[in-house]
Amino acid sequence: MRHLILGVAFAALLPLAAHAEGDAAAGEKAFAPCKACHAFGKNGAGPDLQGVVGRKAGTKEGFNYDAALKNSGITWDEANLHEWITDPKKKIPGNKMMYAGIKDSKKVDDVIAYLKSKN
Repeated sequence: MRHLILGVAFAALLPLAAHAEGDAAAGEKAFAPCKACHAFGKNGAGPDLQGVVGRKAGTKEGFNYDAALKNSGITWDEANLHEWITDPKKKIPGNKMMYAGIKDSKKVDDVIAYLKSKN
């Protein structure tokens, strides 16, 4: 019974370990297409991403967010960022961001490491 409980606990924690630490330098390169809309320190076509890790979605002052983001209730922790960067339309249906996502999980981890370096 003890082994079963430990096995279930391990299986429950496995998804949390699935997102390995990324490489911020590689993330800066993977972030390059994002620069068309996003910057650090100022809003553009997309919101300012300075300090995005830990921020509540749809709350950066001075940016006109769509209702889907404003009402999502999401805080941009690593898990939510990973899902968002992978597939924004799936993570928050109805959002207006014109971006298909990054399907390579390692690149997503790298981008998140880069975003964290800009907090």
